[in-house]
Amino acid sequence: MSIDFVVHDADDSVGVVVVEGVEAGQTLTGWVMHQDQTVTFEVSDAIPIGHKLAIRDLDEGDTVMKYGVDIGRVIQPIKQGEHLHVHNVKTKRW
Repeated sequence: MSIDFVVHDADDSVGVVVVEGVEAGQTLTGWVMHQDQTVTFEVSDAIPIGHKLAIRDLDEGDTVMKYGVDIGRVIQPIKQGEHLHVHNVKTKRW
C-alpha cells in the first residue's frame, strides 16, 4: 500500500501530503502514525507536497490540530479532503 499523506495522531484535524502531483478527485491513503491506522478518502483540491489537507470537516472558528499542537483557527468552512493553507486558516498569534 502506498501512503500519500501522514497524520501524527487521530485527534489531529490535518494530514501532510508526502507525494507530488496530488490532483483534485484523487483518492489518497493516509497513515495515522500514533494509532498505526490508515484512512482513505477523495481530495477536492490539487495539494502540493508538504501542504496540509483536512482529514475531517472543519467549521469556521474550529481549532486546527497538527502533531497534537494548535496551529490556528479555521476562517471559512473546510471539508474533508480540502487543502488547508492561508486562504482558510489563520494563526491565533496575532
